[in-house]
Amino acid sequence: MIKASDFGDDFLWGVAVAAAQIEGASESYGKGPSIWDTFSKRAGKIKKGHQPTHTCDFYHKYKEDIALVKTLGFSVFRFSIAWSRILPYGKGIINKEGILFYHRVIDECFLNGLIPYVTLYHWDLPDALEDEGGWNAYSINDSFNNFVSICAKEYGDKVKNWIVLNEPFGFTSLGYMLGVHAPGKTGLTNFFSAVHHTAIAQADGGRILRALVPNANIGTSFSCSEVIPYTQSDADVTAAKRIDCLMNRLFIEPALGMGYPGADWDLMEKFSIQHSTWRHTERLTFDFDFIGLQNYFPLTIKYNAFIPVLQAWEVKAKSRKKPHTAMGWEINADSFYNIIKQFASYPGVKKIMITENGAAYHDKVLGNHVHDPERIAYFQLYLAALLKAKSEGVNITGYMAWTLMDNFEWAEGFNARFGLVHTDFKTQRRTIKDSGFWFQKFLHKI
Repeated sequence: MIKASDFGDDFLWGVAVAAAQIEGASESYGKGPSIWDTFSKRAGKIKKGHQPTHTCDFYHKYKEDIALVKTLGFSVFRFSIAWSRILPYGKGIINKEGILFYHRVIDECFLNGLIPYVTLYHWDLPDALEDEGGWNAYSINDSFNNFVSICAKEYGDKVKNWIVLNEPFGFTSLGYMLGVHAPGKTGLTNFFSAVHHTAIAQADGGRILRALVPNANIGTSFSCSEVIPYTQSDADVTAAKRIDCLMNRLFIEPALGMGYPGADWDLMEKFSIQHSTWRHTERLTFDFDFIGLQNYFPLTIKYNAFIPVLQAWEVKAKSRKKPHTAMGWEINADSFYNIIKQFASYPGVKKIMITENGAAYHDKVLGNHVHDPERIAYFQLYLAALLKAKSEGVNITGYMAWTLMDNFEWAEGFNARFGLVHTDFKTQRRTIKDSGFWFQKFLHKI
């Protein structure tokens, strides 16, 4: 059985949350609407019509929730700053109450002996900027840089650990190509435009933090999945390479000064050539102190000529009779190990933090107890794989579980529960699950 001490005394253990998913108070205290506030009001976009108007009410219960982080034994609290709480219109007028709120959250972390890791953008673009084109608009980069500058100047004397973007492939593909997440745009034209502006923002944000925050530890986080061909046929292998190009390589390679990946796919090759001048390559590059990896599942890919452009199809875990979570996501700790090794193989990657990892299950609520043995088993498997990679020399400095408490899980609404703490969304009562108590014991806090 693995122990926390196996990872070393300086290894960081934490939980991650996001503003749009937990804060609530979405129309209060000077906050402007985000794209998720607007998107969730559109019929049929969120399961059961759920909205993040109140969600976990972290805005009012932040002291209680931060105390829970300490109670569970963690030393790191990763949270994001809601752009439209600081700048209700995305730019221009600054909301002083929003500024003060995050000062209070940061100070509460310190009172509880926690290290704050602040994510600058976790998917909740101000709706006023989406009205101007959002991540498709050239002007978005100036607006983002202004937001980063404000946050760096306000909080940089306290906060030294920063994550510029959360899962850039996630929000550009789901929100600007497939349309299943906010703002609901579709098509490759929207997608590639959003990709380029996002990749610029990733590097620009790093440079601004470096200039304004002394002794900053600067990272950015990538969603990642090992991409496995269904068979070893040339068609399946080539289809898997196309998916890997998008899911795993699209944002990290430009940051490392390699430009956009284009070798394995003619469509990406054209995009890469279009943005391969020295000015593009230089602006896309930033020397991050660490990269955050966020892994939930691998993808098994089969060639499918009927799928436009990608010509690839995911073969679901259930159809392959593989173990999976309540979301249908394959449980595969070996794949977690493999994707860590894949990212660690880049010469420009200095350090890796696992900034999100976790699983949704149908927890059993019995009175004052919440039983989730499947989640405990999941963490045991994945942490063993993480330790294996670390023991082989991968410079892994920390692990953050997703997530502290059940929350608004994007298009899934309140149906997908990932938390170590159960949330009753009607009463706002928090109940530590068995998995939360497991982490307490694992981290030697009970």
